[in-house]
Amino acid sequence: MSDSHHQPRRSAATGTALLHRLAPRTLRGRLSLVALITATLLMLVLTVAFNAVAQRRLQHQADDELRARAAAVATTIDTSGTKVRVLETSHDDLLDANVWIYSGRHLLEQPPAAGPLTRVADTLAARGGQRCLTTTVHRPLRLCSHQVPGAGNRATVVTALDLSPYRSSADTLLVGSLALDALMLACTYALTRLAVGRALRPVRTMTDQATQWSATASEERFDSMHHPAELARLGTSLDALLDRIRTLLRHERQLTGELSHELRTPLSRIIAELDWWQAHPRTADQTHATHQVIADAAESMRTICDTLLDDARDGTLTAPGTAEVLPTLRRLAETLDTPSHLTLIIDGPHLTAGVPPALLERIVSPLLTNACRYARSGVTLQACHAPNGARVDVIDDGPGVPTSFARQLFEPGRRADPDDGHGGAGLGLPLARRLARSAGGDVTYDPGHTPGARFVVSLPAG
Repeated sequence: MSDSHHQPRRSAATGTALLHRLAPRTLRGRLSLVALITATLLMLVLTVAFNAVAQRRLQHQADDELRARAAAVATTIDTSGTKVRVLETSHDDLLDANVWIYSGRHLLEQPPAAGPLTRVADTLAARGGQRCLTTTVHRPLRLCSHQVPGAGNRATVVTALDLSPYRSSADTLLVGSLALDALMLACTYALTRLAVGRALRPVRTMTDQATQWSATASEERFDSMHHPAELARLGTSLDALLDRIRTLLRHERQLTGELSHELRTPLSRIIAELDWWQAHPRTADQTHATHQVIADAAESMRTICDTLLDDARDGTLTAPGTAEVLPTLRRLAETLDTPSHLTLIIDGPHLTAGVPPALLERIVSPLLTNACRYARSGVTLQACHAPNGARVDVIDDGPGVPTSFARQLFEPGRRADPDDGHGGAGLGLPLARRLARSAGGDVTYDPGHTPGARFVVSLPAG
């Protein structure tokens, strides 16, 4: 099939895409636009109808004036004899202006310098009866014929009237109605935006409350508030979502507690075996036995994690304290098994955070582990002052977080690519965020940072 067959489809698709880009993105803007379009169509119909009626009314007024003038002229015509005679009166100058008098088809009198209008008057007189027509000779004119009664209707009077004043009045009405339409449409759009904004204000308030309650696992709900029926239904839906979020948070805390409890025993065995092995020189067999115990404990830990995660897939505040940020970060970096090809940079001023050092390590550790896992050549830990405390940026130059996965980044047990060859259960980031929030801070992901990834740890002031 040739490109000419595809051209209309491409043009239609381009037009549709352009309309989507130009269309308002907010509900307030869309409702205001719909109201404006509806009001425009209504005002257009009313304006056309009003001006059509006004022009018709002005034309009737012109015709009435022409008939009245023709009737006045008819009183000066004598049809009682065998010939039609025009009588002289004191008002001949007024009656003779734009007036033609005929006896049959014979023209008895005409205005001076009538010119081409006489031919139009001849045509009306020849047709007979009461007729009117509009013509343009240098200016718009209206002509009407009037049959003089008596003597077999042999006499006909044709009168003409300049329509310029009437057209001027019609144009003035049209301009005035268009100006009024523009004012009404502007008021309609402004009032619609104001009304829709006020109507949607409770929705924005409920959205902000739902966001706040979901972050803190609050037990407050919308069913205890008085709202209109539509907002009450929205509140019911939000309450159901908040209940689900609270359930998920409770499951997350339960999972974390179970992991901490279950992993404590095998971890203690590993520590005890290492301490025992390091305390005295051991033979090769004893060293092999220690390695076997550690391997068994590690396998037990992996089994516990897998089991609890499989089951999980179907907020208490931390103790107060302060931590020197840079020394804590350096100590964390020393305990981390950093790959040899990576360069780890720790930079920033001297500052303290309002969390214990151990908690700071637990918050930053999952972020630093992920950064070292996915970085290509370097990882940067950058500490700085923030308006409400301290801030730590964990930056790597790896592939970054897929856009489609960004919303699920802090959900427990979620990984962007479980088959990427890296270990991990998807618990580190949720744990870091929850610990930071429990201390009055937060952990967020910066989607605008490229290349690589940037995670921002916000902490209260120390």
